Amino acid sequence: MTTPAALYGQGISFPPRVGPDGGMVRSAGESNVRESICTILRTRPGERVERPAFGCGLDRYLFEPNTVATLRLIVEDVRRSLTRWEPRIRLDDVNAQVNAIDPRDVDLTITYTLIAAGARERLQMTLSAEGQAQS
Repeated sequence: MTTPAALYGQGISFPPRVGPDGGMVRSAGESNVRESICTILRTRPGERVERPAFGCGLDRYLFEPNTVATLRLIVEDVRRSLTRWEPRIRLDDVNAQVNAIDPRDVDLTITYTLIAAGARERLQMTLSAEGQAQS
């Protein structure tokens, strides 16, 4: 039987942290894919020297009004970046809506299928007006 780590890989967890044994904590399987998605969404193109096109650049929308047009642009950027940079998933749906509690924030819901196993997953993230992306 194939393990999730063999199907989806493994790497240093994000955010990086030290485990109880003093070594770097690693993520594997489905959590590795989820962390990769979060990394893609939180990275600004140009931020990585060796891969200047990598990332989504959602921070550029922080000071834009939360209009239908802005939400549509966010959805398109998320679709484009995840389709390009995360080959282990098939993107099923991306939804962006104004946060019900703080109208300056945007709630993102990303539904995807893990290609190797066919498992459907959902990631929810809030783009905060303070510049933080919380999942």
